[in-house]
Order: sequence, then C-alpha cells, then structure tokens
Amino acid sequence: MKLSEALRDVERLFLDTAPVIYYVEKNPLYLDTVMPFFDRIDIGQVTAVTSPVTLAECLVMPYRLGRVQLQRDFEDLIVYGYNTVFVPLDHENARYAAELRARYNITLSDAIQVAVALSAGCEAFLTNDGLLSRVREVRVLVLNELELDPVVHWEL
Repeated sequence: MKLSEALRDVERLFLDTAPVIYYVEKNPLYLDTVMPFFDRIDIGQVTAVTSPVTLAECLVMPYRLGRVQLQRDFEDLIVYGYNTVFVPLDHENARYAAELRARYNITLSDAIQVAVALSAGCEAFLTNDGLLSRVREVRVLVLNELELDPVVHWEL
C-alpha cells in the first residue's frame, strides 16, 4: 500500500513505539517512510495519539545509555508534541486491552496500545509489528509493508 493510500481519511493516527524511535533517532532505514506521517502531524493534517506504553518503551534505551537529551526528546514528542494527544491509561482501556488480547492473542503491551488507539478514535495505527495486522477494529499500517509515493520532479 502506498503512503498516500494509507493516510486516506485518517484524522487521528496512533503512534506505536517503533515509528517514534525511527523518527527521533533518525533511523536511516526508516526515516523516509516515517517522515510523511510526522510531516502531516506537524502541519496539522493529522493528530497523533500516543500512550504511556509508547513513552515507557521509547525511554528504555536512553535510560540504559544515560542519554538525558534523548530522554527529553522522546518525552517532548510523545507527551507534549504539537498536534499530539497523550492518552493516560484507565480501567476502560485495561478492560478493552484484555478483550483484544483474548481475541487476537497479542501481547499485553500491544493490546493496551490498540485499546488506547480505539478509545481515542484513531482511524489508523502506525507500527512496524506485522503481527498487529490481525487486529480488525483499526487500520493497521505496518511500515515494512508501505511503499513510498513516487517523487515527482518537474523540469524547469
């Protein structure tokens, strides 16, 4: 699926952990794929939705490596980012996560992420975890399965 097709009719996009890490750390293998999503967030075409799970998972390596600035960069984007909604966990999300985990046999952290996305009204869920493609309640966009739209170069 092309990126433009993936984002069709998407106003709220849940950001799973991997895409956020690729963007913040400027991962050379994925930066071209994640940039169009973050560009749309930056210009207000799409609202990003994140959760405490995204924050916690993104902070593990920066804490392990003692990279204080990287810790701040992740928190700034995930919690306070422009056009970003940070959704705290509550008992409804926990109940919904249990239901999703039972239905799809996904990890608890993935089930929590999907439950938060659904409770926040997300039309799409951006991840690089292909196992989440089995979830049917939200459009799951797996980075490894997306094609970049061709770049049009105009001759002057």
